[in-house]
Amino acid sequence: MKAVAVIAALMLSACQAQTPSTAPAGDANGAAGQDVPTPPLLAIGQVQGRAMRSARVDQLVSIQGVVVGNFSKGLQGVFVQSERDDGDPLTSEGVFVEHAANAEPKLRTGDRVRVSGRIVEQGEDGPLTALRDTVIEVIGEGEVVPLALDRAPDSAADWERYEGMAIRISAPLTVSGNDGLSRYGELTASFDGRLFQATEIALPGAPAERINEENARRTLLLDDNRTSKNPRNLWFLPNELGDSDPVRAGSVLRNVVGVLDQRRGQYRLQLTDKLDVRQAARPPAPTVPGDLRIASLNLLNLFNGDGRGEGFPTERGAETFEQYQQQQKKLVAVVQTLAPDVAALMEVENDGSGPDSTLAQFVDALNAAGPARDYRFIDSGQRLGTDSIRVAIIYRSRRIEPQGRAVSPPGGFVGRSRVPLAQAFRAGSGPAFVIVANHFKSKGCGRDEDKAQGADADRHDGQGCWNAMRVASVERLLAWLATDPTHSASRLQLIIGDLNAHALEDPLRLLHDAGWQDAFALARVEHPYSFVFDGQAGRLDHALLTAALAARLRGAAEWHNNSDEADLFDYHQDREGDPWRASDHDPILLGFDLAR
Repeated sequence: MKAVAVIAALMLSACQAQTPSTAPAGDANGAAGQDVPTPPLLAIGQVQGRAMRSARVDQLVSIQGVVVGNFSKGLQGVFVQSERDDGDPLTSEGVFVEHAANAEPKLRTGDRVRVSGRIVEQGEDGPLTALRDTVIEVIGEGEVVPLALDRAPDSAADWERYEGMAIRISAPLTVSGNDGLSRYGELTASFDGRLFQATEIALPGAPAERINEENARRTLLLDDNRTSKNPRNLWFLPNELGDSDPVRAGSVLRNVVGVLDQRRGQYRLQLTDKLDVRQAARPPAPTVPGDLRIASLNLLNLFNGDGRGEGFPTERGAETFEQYQQQQKKLVAVVQTLAPDVAALMEVENDGSGPDSTLAQFVDALNAAGPARDYRFIDSGQRLGTDSIRVAIIYRSRRIEPQGRAVSPPGGFVGRSRVPLAQAFRAGSGPAFVIVANHFKSKGCGRDEDKAQGADADRHDGQGCWNAMRVASVERLLAWLATDPTHSASRLQLIIGDLNAHALEDPLRLLHDAGWQDAFALARVEHPYSFVFDGQAGRLDHALLTAALAARLRGAAEWHNNSDEADLFDYHQDREGDPWRASDHDPILLGFDLAR
């Protein structure tokens, strides 16, 4: 009788345009002997309307349809869809009905139901039209054939017309992002291939905004119809997530079936069947021509505690000594597999260069693992700048020889960008050349006293926060390099590392305008990327060459052993010590003729 009382109370308070009829309470709730008002029966399309929010919010209505998604356990409700189309292509035929897992009646997919309840909108950012305080009657069985979609809608807003409906995606979908797979049971999928960051392929401002709109139109989040974190099983995968079936970004999905939901600001397909996954293969380590190999690697906050097995958790990185050992092992595997003669490193703990330092112990671990056992690090003193992380340079002593001492800009650097490190080298009888390791301020806007303000705030042109600081970092870097700080007099110079800017953003265009050339453009690499964020690939890691060094470039490659991999394979859970998901950035490998 509780549901009857709810309906009666709501009927008294709701302003209805239509006069409700009456029906025995037992029809809906199993209680007989009393007639209660029945709200007017509307088509689901009338409940939804053409707008994102229903025009009938707070009204009491009745609807009739078939349960196409029974998600009472995970989402505390079911999706009900009309058996007949209302003839209006701009209105959805499905609606969410709030219904807890332990509520009566127990519902199943395929139940034909009559539902009375109050129309609400769940969520402020991308609301979901739903019925609340419901009385549900099972009146038989029915079937709704999922709507077949062979392409993305004309705009992201057009997904609204399918909200709450069963859908089969007949077009292939590409996995563009899997960062939420292990934590939330989510996959970011896209129509017509992978998604790329807007400012990787278009100029900031209006051109980038057009790419963002296109990306939004092509994007569909696939969800496991649960709200819990770290699900114990990923039931929608055909096989257990693992090395044989890693569901890398770039994998292709076919005949995806589910119900279109909208929550937490995104349209998402709540899956109702297992996925057909065509796995993207894990790529072998790249090879590049030339007699000298130069790499760049972001080590994902490699911190070693106190250097003696204690001091965990640290400010960043591993939470335990065991995690640190696993992280180090995976990074060692990457370096030994790429076998660079010299490498620039980012996100190394800024704890000096003594025997207990992270950098010294990383090089020790490299040499202990082999096969190359002649790695050394450039000693830049006790600390490099004031940040908790630093850049570093390692090299193979049998292949390359430092020329003079490493140098950094006097008086520090720009704001929160890490202090760069420059070192001249010589290989064999070849000329001296200069490597400059860099790590500019990231795009995150920060909070409270660390929040980006003024010129560094997000200008919504696609470049994120701290763009002005990254531009100033380039200007300071170029002015410093113009003084020949290594005293090598070499015109063979390489700016390499994590610049935290995509290819067509202001910092990179400033470098190009100053004559520095993109190694990947010179090597004609198609669609390079080193980082995947929000399901979109792009480059944060770059290699810029002077014209003289560009003439000696023989090849450029990225090894996508990290950015396309799910978090399951990082050092927190993986115990194999392999190179997969050793970091969140992909390493760069360049080949040069520099030994003669």
